[in-house]
Amino acid sequence: MFRRSAAPSSSDAWLVAGLGNPGPEYAGNRHNVGAMVADLLASRIGGRFGRHKSNTMLAEGRVRPGGAKLIVVRPLSYMNTSGGPVSAAAAYFGIPPERVIVVHDDLDLPFETIKLKADGGHGGQNGVRDIIKALATPDFARVRVGIGRPPGRQDAADYVLRDFAAAERARLPFVLDDAADAVEHLVEHGLLDAQQKFHAPRA
Repeated sequence: MFRRSAAPSSSDAWLVAGLGNPGPEYAGNRHNVGAMVADLLASRIGGRFGRHKSNTMLAEGRVRPGGAKLIVVRPLSYMNTSGGPVSAAAAYFGIPPERVIVVHDDLDLPFETIKLKADGGHGGQNGVRDIIKALATPDFARVRVGIGRPPGRQDAADYVLRDFAAAERARLPFVLDDAADAVEHLVEHGLLDAQQKFHAPRA
Protein backbone atom coordinates (compact mmCIF):
# COMPACT_ATOMS: atom_id res chain seq x y z
CA MET A 1 0.00 0.00 0.00
CA PHE A 2 1.21 3.53 -0.73
CA ARG A 3 2.92 5.29 2.16
CA ARG A 4 0.73 8.35 2.67
CA SER A 5 2.70 10.27 5.26
CA ALA A 6 6.17 8.89 5.94
CA ALA A 7 8.91 10.50 3.88
CA PRO A 8 11.33 8.04 2.27
CA SER A 9 14.99 7.82 3.19
CA SER A 10 17.48 9.61 0.95
CA SER A 11 18.62 6.26 -0.43
CA ASP A 12 15.21 5.59 -2.00
CA ALA A 13 14.85 5.94 -5.76
CA TRP A 14 11.59 7.10 -7.28
CA LEU A 15 10.39 6.62 -10.84
CA VAL A 16 8.62 9.70 -12.23
CA ALA A 17 6.78 9.17 -15.51
CA GLY A 18 5.60 12.23 -17.44
CA LEU A 19 2.91 11.14 -19.88
CA GLY A 20 2.37 12.40 -23.41
CA ASN A 21 2.68 11.43 -27.06
CA PRO A 22 6.09 11.18 -28.75
CA GLY A 23 7.15 13.42 -31.62
CA PRO A 24 7.44 17.16 -32.20
CA GLU A 25 3.94 17.43 -33.62
CA TYR A 26 2.50 16.65 -30.17
CA ALA A 27 5.03 18.52 -28.03
CA GLY A 28 2.84 21.55 -27.24
CA ASN A 29 -0.45 19.67 -26.85
CA ARG A 30 -2.45 19.82 -23.65
CA HIS A 31 -2.18 16.02 -23.52
CA ASN A 32 1.61 16.40 -23.23
CA VAL A 33 1.71 18.49 -20.08
CA GLY A 34 3.03 15.48 -18.12
CA ALA A 35 5.97 15.19 -20.50
CA MET A 36 6.59 18.94 -20.10
CA VAL A 37 6.82 18.46 -16.33
CA ALA A 38 9.25 15.57 -16.88
CA ASP A 39 11.45 17.87 -18.99
CA LEU A 40 11.47 20.48 -16.23
CA LEU A 41 12.27 17.93 -13.52
CA ALA A 42 15.16 16.52 -15.56
CA SER A 43 16.56 20.03 -15.93
CA ARG A 44 16.20 20.69 -12.19
CA ILE A 45 18.08 17.53 -11.18
CA GLY A 46 20.80 18.03 -13.77
CA GLY A 47 19.82 14.95 -15.77
CA ARG A 48 20.12 14.52 -19.52
CA PHE A 49 17.60 12.41 -21.38
CA GLY A 50 18.85 9.36 -23.23
CA ARG A 51 17.03 6.50 -24.86
CA HIS A 52 16.59 3.52 -22.52
CA LYS A 53 15.80 -0.14 -23.23
CA SER A 54 12.45 0.31 -21.44
CA ASN A 55 11.25 2.27 -24.50
CA THR A 56 11.53 5.55 -22.66
CA MET A 57 13.65 8.65 -22.70
CA LEU A 58 15.28 8.58 -19.27
CA ALA A 59 17.19 11.02 -17.06
CA GLU A 60 18.54 10.53 -13.53
CA GLY A 61 19.58 12.83 -10.72
CA ARG A 62 18.86 13.84 -7.14
CA VAL A 63 16.29 16.27 -5.81
CA ARG A 64 19.11 17.95 -3.88
CA PRO A 65 22.61 16.91 -2.79
CA GLY A 66 22.16 13.85 -0.59
CA GLY A 67 18.44 13.76 -1.35
CA ALA A 68 16.24 11.17 -2.99
CA LYS A 69 17.14 9.91 -6.44
CA LEU A 70 14.69 10.58 -9.26
CA ILE A 71 14.54 8.46 -12.38
CA VAL A 72 12.50 10.59 -14.78
CA VAL A 73 11.03 8.96 -17.88
CA ARG A 74 9.00 9.98 -20.89
CA PRO A 75 7.46 6.91 -22.55
CA LEU A 76 8.23 6.63 -26.26
CA SER A 77 4.91 4.90 -26.84
CA TYR A 78 1.68 6.81 -27.41
CA MET A 79 -0.33 7.92 -24.40
CA ASN A 80 -2.78 5.02 -24.47
CA THR A 81 0.04 2.45 -24.30
CA SER A 82 2.10 4.10 -21.56
CA GLY A 83 1.91 1.04 -19.31
CA GLY A 84 4.54 -1.08 -21.03
CA PRO A 85 7.36 1.48 -20.90
CA VAL A 86 6.55 2.60 -17.35
CA SER A 87 6.36 -0.94 -15.99
CA ALA A 88 9.54 -1.92 -17.88
CA ALA A 89 11.46 1.02 -16.36
CA ALA A 90 10.15 0.18 -12.89
CA ALA A 91 11.18 -3.46 -13.30
CA TYR A 92 14.62 -2.56 -14.66
CA PHE A 93 15.44 -0.39 -11.63
CA GLY A 94 13.60 -2.55 -9.09
CA ILE A 95 11.21 0.23 -8.13
CA PRO A 96 7.94 -0.91 -6.52
CA PRO A 97 4.63 0.69 -7.53
CA GLU A 98 4.43 2.70 -4.30
CA ARG A 99 7.51 4.66 -5.45
CA VAL A 100 6.15 5.35 -8.94
CA ILE A 101 4.77 8.83 -9.64
CA VAL A 102 2.78 9.43 -12.82
CA VAL A 103 2.32 13.03 -13.99
CA HIS A 104 -0.56 13.52 -16.40
CA ASP A 105 -3.15 15.93 -17.76
CA ASP A 106 -6.64 15.93 -16.26
CA LEU A 107 -9.76 17.23 -17.99
CA ASP A 108 -11.74 17.24 -14.74
CA LEU A 109 -9.50 19.86 -13.11
CA PRO A 110 -9.49 23.53 -14.07
CA PHE A 111 -6.38 24.88 -15.75
CA GLU A 112 -3.68 25.86 -13.21
CA THR A 113 -4.94 23.27 -10.70
CA ILE A 114 -2.61 20.58 -9.31
CA LYS A 115 -3.95 17.60 -7.38
CA LEU A 116 -2.12 14.60 -5.94
CA LYS A 117 -3.50 11.18 -5.19
CA ALA A 118 -2.45 7.59 -4.73
CA ASP A 119 -4.38 4.51 -5.85
CA GLY A 120 -7.97 4.63 -7.06
CA GLY A 121 -9.29 4.58 -10.60
CA HIS A 122 -8.00 6.10 -13.82
CA GLY A 123 -10.67 8.80 -14.15
CA GLY A 124 -10.92 8.20 -17.88
CA GLN A 125 -7.23 8.97 -18.47
CA ASN A 126 -6.17 6.19 -20.82
CA GLY A 127 -2.46 6.43 -20.06
CA VAL A 128 -3.16 5.91 -16.38
CA ARG A 129 -5.56 3.10 -17.25
CA ASP A 130 -2.81 1.29 -19.15
CA ILE A 131 -0.28 1.79 -16.35
CA ILE A 132 -2.70 0.29 -13.82
CA LYS A 133 -3.04 -2.73 -16.09
CA ALA A 134 0.71 -3.09 -16.69
CA LEU A 135 1.68 -2.71 -13.03
CA ALA A 136 -1.26 -4.92 -11.98
CA THR A 137 -2.13 -2.42 -9.25
CA PRO A 138 -3.54 1.11 -8.91
CA ASP A 139 -1.28 1.76 -5.91
CA PHE A 140 1.00 4.41 -7.36
CA ALA A 141 1.01 8.18 -6.98
CA ARG A 142 -0.43 10.56 -9.53
CA VAL A 143 0.21 14.26 -9.96
CA ARG A 144 -2.81 15.49 -11.91
CA VAL A 145 -2.32 18.68 -13.90
CA GLY A 146 -5.57 20.41 -14.75
CA ILE A 147 -6.20 21.39 -18.35
CA GLY A 148 -9.92 22.15 -18.01
CA ARG A 149 -12.85 21.04 -20.11
CA PRO A 150 -13.19 21.92 -23.81
CA PRO A 151 -15.32 24.97 -24.57
CA GLY A 152 -18.74 24.60 -26.10
CA ARG A 153 -19.27 21.37 -27.98
CA GLN A 154 -15.63 20.73 -28.85
CA ASP A 155 -14.78 17.04 -28.61
CA ALA A 156 -12.54 16.17 -25.65
CA ALA A 157 -10.29 13.97 -27.79
CA ASP A 158 -9.70 16.87 -30.18
CA TYR A 159 -9.23 19.35 -27.34
CA VAL A 160 -6.42 17.42 -25.59
CA LEU A 161 -4.54 17.07 -28.89
CA ARG A 162 -4.46 20.82 -29.48
CA ASP A 163 -1.81 23.19 -28.18
CA PHE A 164 -2.55 25.40 -25.22
CA ALA A 165 -4.26 28.68 -26.10
CA ALA A 166 -2.20 31.88 -26.01
CA ALA A 167 -3.57 32.98 -22.63
CA GLU A 168 -2.82 29.52 -21.21
CA ARG A 169 0.69 29.50 -22.62
CA ALA A 170 1.44 32.70 -20.72
CA ARG A 171 0.59 30.92 -17.45
CA LEU A 172 1.93 27.49 -18.37
CA PRO A 173 5.47 27.96 -16.96
CA PHE A 174 3.97 28.61 -13.53
CA VAL A 175 1.78 25.51 -13.81
CA LEU A 176 4.77 23.36 -14.76
CA ASP A 177 6.76 24.78 -11.86
CA ASP A 178 3.94 23.94 -9.44
CA ALA A 179 3.66 20.39 -10.76
CA ALA A 180 7.41 19.82 -10.54
CA ASP A 181 7.38 21.28 -7.01
CA ALA A 182 4.56 18.86 -6.12
CA VAL A 183 6.59 15.86 -7.31
CA GLU A 184 9.63 16.94 -5.30
CA HIS A 185 7.54 17.69 -2.21
CA LEU A 186 5.82 14.31 -2.37
CA VAL A 187 9.19 12.54 -2.58
CA GLU A 188 10.74 14.46 0.29
CA HIS A 189 7.79 14.95 2.63
CA GLY A 190 5.16 12.31 1.77
CA LEU A 191 1.81 12.39 0.07
CA LEU A 192 -0.32 13.88 2.86
CA ASP A 193 2.02 16.80 3.37
CA ALA A 194 2.14 17.43 -0.38
CA GLN A 195 -1.65 17.31 -0.62
CA GLN A 196 -2.02 19.81 2.21
CA LYS A 197 0.40 22.18 0.50
CA PHE A 198 -0.82 21.95 -3.09
CA HIS A 199 -4.54 21.40 -2.56
CA ALA A 200 -4.90 24.55 -0.46
CA PRO A 201 -6.60 27.48 -2.20
CA ARG A 202 -4.20 30.06 -3.55
CA ALA A 203 -3.93 33.22 -1.47
